[in-house]
Amino acid sequence: MRKPVIAVDGFSSTGKSSISKIIAEKLGLVHMDTGALYRGVTYYALSCCMNDHGQINLKSLLSHFNEIHLDFRNINGCLELFLNGKNICTEIRAAEVSASVSLIAAQKEVRDFLLDTQRNMAQNGGVILDGRDIGTVVFPDADYKFFLTASIEERTNRRFKELESLGYTVSFDDVAENLQTRDRIDSEREVAPLKKAGDAIVIDNTFLTKEETIQLMLSYIKDI
Repeated sequence: MRKPVIAVDGFSSTGKSSISKIIAEKLGLVHMDTGALYRGVTYYALSCCMNDHGQINLKSLLSHFNEIHLDFRNINGCLELFLNGKNICTEIRAAEVSASVSLIAAQKEVRDFLLDTQRNMAQNGGVILDGRDIGTVVFPDADYKFFLTASIEERTNRRFKELESLGYTVSFDDVAENLQTRDRIDSEREVAPLKKAGDAIVIDNTFLTKEETIQLMLSYIKDI
């Protein structure tokens, strides 16, 4: 029996990736962190496509797509992102990547470049994907769609703790500003903006633990 495609969209720091990963493990699905793909392209741009003013040269980035090879590999039971053979799971969580990923994700050429990658990996079902336009653009016919949200205060606290755990030194206010800027850019961009699919189930986990969020989502998923 074909296993379902599950789309999980939502704002930054609502736990989309970590929650989707656990649900995948519980249901025997493959988890694809699509946000990591955009962070991977952003990391490449910051490494290889900067202009003399210290800004990303978008024209240069778009001309280098043939040199960007992203793939997920199973490392000790976890799918980790590799760029041209290098594991970049830690690097893509850096503050400078977070500050630029919305700009990169807003480019139609980038979204088109990654769209086929996402669809090809999920075409046979049995996958849970998280991102910002999974239920609206990438897989509008997904079997289950969820939209995760939480207050800006709670999301800032979560991201701040995540960055600290990774060894990055950041201020709480800077993290809050970054999240609010990303919310605005992601929601207002012309190409595939962040928004809830009409038939998506909204999960506000401001006051829910990760485990409570997972159990709530699982209560909606039947016949697996």
